[in-house]
Amino acid sequence: MATPEVMLAQEQAVVRRAPGLRKGVEAAFGRGGETEGTLVLTDRRLVYVHGGEVEEDVEVGVASKKELFFSDVRGLDSMDMDEASVEIPLAKISKVAGHGGEAVAPKLEVRWTDSKGAQQAAEFVQQVTGGSRKKNLNDWARVVERLRAGSIKVKAVPAPPGEGTLEGKVMMVLADMQEKGPLEIEEEVEGRYKLDLDPDEVEAACDKLAAAGLVTKVSPKGEDPYYRKVSPLGQDDLGA
Repeated sequence: MATPEVMLAQEQAVVRRAPGLRKGVEAAFGRGGETEGTLVLTDRRLVYVHGGEVEEDVEVGVASKKELFFSDVRGLDSMDMDEASVEIPLAKISKVAGHGGEAVAPKLEVRWTDSKGAQQAAEFVQQVTGGSRKKNLNDWARVVERLRAGSIKVKAVPAPPGEGTLEGKVMMVLADMQEKGPLEIEEEVEGRYKLDLDPDEVEAACDKLAAAGLVTKVSPKGEDPYYRKVSPLGQDDLGA
């Protein structure tokens, strides 16, 4: 029996463009031919998902917001692939490199061979930075290399509760592997399932999932906690 494919990481509002300094300069002036979507890493492939885009104002730094576009990916069966999307099997990657630094947006450069044997290349540039995150898109390069080499063991995560429970509903809105506070989780669950929930009830469900090892809870000093679905990458978690 084949082992099911596993989603390991996801980065929303990623710009895809051709690699190189010139393309970066062109993109800064809106002439780079770039697109914006969601980058997904699984244990078998790297997928840039562009279809079914949604628009959202997202914090991109301290006290700064930007209008961004991304594809809402809740699972491997919900990736809306259009002609601007691209699927890259890890085995077909010939080069992967991370770039970043002071005043440089984190990015992932990938070169691969497509299904017709042609050489392809792209840069995937991160737009949402700052906050509590310690890992960025340039950190994906090392993990991709180790996945290709078979030196990362994907961690087994406990089965989620059924969608008929509040905990199961919370897991569904955390399936995109993004950090979310209790209020955001409450609003998404209410909107998705047409419910009217008590905030304390939602936070208790989140804490129950954290105790079960299904979500990570982070409680910044003096701030509300936030929750994120546990990554099967364990200590190599790219969302940390």
